[in-house]
Amino acid sequence: MIDSQTISLILETARIEEVVSDFVSLKKRGTNLIGLCPFHNEKTPSFIVSPAKGIFKCFGCGKGGNSVQFVMEHEQLSYPDALRFLAKKYHIEIQEREISNEEQQQQDDRESMFAVNKFAQEYFSTNLHQHAEGVAVGKSYFFERGFREDVIKKFQLGYCLDNKTAFTQEALKNGYKKEFLERTGLSVFYENGYSDRFRGRVIFPVHTLTGKVVAFGGRILQKDKDKAKYVNSPESDIYHKSEELYGMFFAKNAIVKQNRCFLVEGYADVLSMYQAGVENVVASSGTSLTLGQIQKIKRFTDNITVIYDGDAAGIKASFRAIDLLLEAGMNVKMLLLPEGEDPDSYAQSHNADEVMTFINENQKDFIHFKASLLMSDKTMKNDPLKKVEIVNEIVRSIALISNKILLNEYVKECARLLDVKEETLYNEINRKKRKTFDEKNKTQLATQQEAKTPISYIYALTSDFEKQELAILYFLVRYGERKYHSLEQDAQPLTIASYIYNELKNDNIAFRNPLHQQFLTELEKMSVEQDVKFSRYFVNHQNPQIAQLSVELITDKYEVSKRFTQSVLDLQLEKEGLSAEEKQVLQERKKVEVQEQEFHFENWLFDSVYKSLMEYKKNIVAERIKEIRSEMKENPDSLSLLQEFDRLSHLQRELTKLLGQIIIR
Repeated sequence: MIDSQTISLILETARIEEVVSDFVSLKKRGTNLIGLCPFHNEKTPSFIVSPAKGIFKCFGCGKGGNSVQFVMEHEQLSYPDALRFLAKKYHIEIQEREISNEEQQQQDDRESMFAVNKFAQEYFSTNLHQHAEGVAVGKSYFFERGFREDVIKKFQLGYCLDNKTAFTQEALKNGYKKEFLERTGLSVFYENGYSDRFRGRVIFPVHTLTGKVVAFGGRILQKDKDKAKYVNSPESDIYHKSEELYGMFFAKNAIVKQNRCFLVEGYADVLSMYQAGVENVVASSGTSLTLGQIQKIKRFTDNITVIYDGDAAGIKASFRAIDLLLEAGMNVKMLLLPEGEDPDSYAQSHNADEVMTFINENQKDFIHFKASLLMSDKTMKNDPLKKVEIVNEIVRSIALISNKILLNEYVKECARLLDVKEETLYNEINRKKRKTFDEKNKTQLATQQEAKTPISYIYALTSDFEKQELAILYFLVRYGERKYHSLEQDAQPLTIASYIYNELKNDNIAFRNPLHQQFLTELEKMSVEQDVKFSRYFVNHQNPQIAQLSVELITDKYEVSKRFTQSVLDLQLEKEGLSAEEKQVLQERKKVEVQEQEFHFENWLFDSVYKSLMEYKKNIVAERIKEIRSEMKENPDSLSLLQEFDRLSHLQRELTKLLGQIIIR
């Protein structure tokens, strides 16, 4: 048996476009990719791959799913064997065994740690916006740094009170266990008491790709030589610093849309650039760039621009990053900011157009970047040994490139730039490649098993009830994690998943279609208020029927052209020759427009969810009334039937009023 942690790693690592492109020729179309379906004969492409959603969908034959479902269908493998197939492709080791009671407990512990982190994030955010100390100290600091209110809220920034035990006491009071407070690093326990790790610090939550809070960074605001400027969550069962990128959850859609990622160093760099309008930006959170972090970026794009400070430390870090990125198959551009500037300060003093103009005009490919820095030493021209060092440094990077065409182009450019023969460079590259090859482990992974289990994706609706159930599932899968604000006075906001679950459970309603009911059963197993992206959860479900139907529910057949979705303000902002004042006015109006659109969308969403549930209930009531009428013909004197009829008729009228409909008798 493959444990859930390994399954999650496979699902996070496998990029749908990479998996599919091994079997299908894909072409770019908007934010998606399109090709001829491998599952049926067609001349006009109707097979869509969405990197942002991590799914494929054919509008000809109806097949769809994530990377695992594609391999299952294409290679006719079972779910476990498809996971093994992908694990082999991405060099992920699988140690198969039965999960023990202890391992099951570990999985439960992981969920508990995420729950504690979510509580902590909400506590810190509440402090920042509502507590007197948080507003006076924490929020004023963020405002002084130039961060807007909307950015502060979007990134869920917070503040931990300058009180030794305030957070820990509140967490224990709310039922969170000491064990998980300690294991997440939120609290430090010792023999005679405990203390808050982040006391007196502003808080930067770190999110997973699915939006769960996995860790925190805290910055001290007081000048104290005895205390570190930044304190971060320690490594834990759920947090591995070398695999997380700050801001990736908020940047991933923009990265896919623009097919480029900007990599910076710190929290403030991300916030300032995002605020300036450059949303496809992530940070390595103050650590040296790692292969795990690069793989996360590579899921969404192969193009990256690394932006580091222009000091000695920044230059050293950039050289190391170049080789890692090239080895991972990334297309690398480098940018050093003017002396004394960092991405935070530069973005704060320039608007989005100015930032992008500077980047586009000053970013360099790695050869020119390395050469310009290494050749800045004026003695290089008269020192053959120095020149050899420079050539070796650049060749070492070129040798890491796997794309032969790209490698050839870089060799030509390097030969021209450094006045070295191409043949000399190729000889040195081949020598380095042979050395690298000899050092690598040549052991082959185990061949995939031959057992193959075909999966049927046939699905058809047969009744009005099933169609209404499907409408409810549409909102559950697409928008389950969004907050539902009830019109009832003093009602606490719930997620849409919670609202749907409670409405059906309170009336003892089960879906009639067995597959639809499995979605509700899943809600019973999980906490519907937990921090989870429902579309991702159901699309990646081990049950192929649940996963297949989820893909149907989140897939749009047509991608609307950008021109049809642009507003008048968007078109005005694209005009050339606008003054800074005119742009600012238009951008402010655009901000209001976006807020209004979100308001109208939420109204539509809440109204649609409510009506879908009420319609479903009304039809159940109408069906039962019809049955009672039939039963009363045979037993007209039954008091119980008459009472039930009156009760349901009254309920039917109430539901009809709520839906604004008229009963025709």
